[in-house]
Amino acid sequence: MKLSKDYIIPFVGLKLGVHAYKFDITDTFFEIFEYSIIHKGNVEVELQLEKKETMLIGNFTVNGEVETECDRCTDPVKTKINGEYRLIYKFDTEPSDDETLIIVYPEEFEIDVKENILELITVSLPSRTIHKEGECNEEMLSILDEYILVSKNEEADASDGESKEEPNENDDYVDPRWAALKKLKDNK
Repeated sequence: MKLSKDYIIPFVGLKLGVHAYKFDITDTFFEIFEYSIIHKGNVEVELQLEKKETMLIGNFTVNGEVETECDRCTDPVKTKINGEYRLIYKFDTEPSDDETLIIVYPEEFEIDVKENILELITVSLPSRTIHKEGECNEEMLSILDEYILVSKNEEADASDGESKEEPNENDDYVDPRWAALKKLKDNK
């Protein structure tokens, strides 16, 4: 696949110093990755790769817009992303647990930055991606409301730090999940 080769940088022939690369990430990039949480996008990735004797230092700049699922209604939502990241590609023979350190073994002569770019785009996403107020799929929200087990008042009480007492075995307490399943069974 030609697209995969677009992200391979042969470093053996590079002179010591800084080398600039630019990647225009589009929908076809995200199609390569079967389990990506990002489905579409238009992202510009700039890479300043500094070659040294014992390592390559990659300074990535990510800027653009991607489409992922809304955490509330699961409909597609567009999200602007941007960020600056540094990855170090160290020439070594020992593996490393450091997430920002990528080991380049002696037999290797090129680096593939495709997965690094996907990871950097993914970590650029906000922790929660949701539509703006009023833009969520109302039908999905009404379905979700049917299955909420905690009322808004109980949620507020729990956030105030009050601890709820667990039901005693002697109580006639029925877990609301079991009650909902029993109701479904009885309606058949």
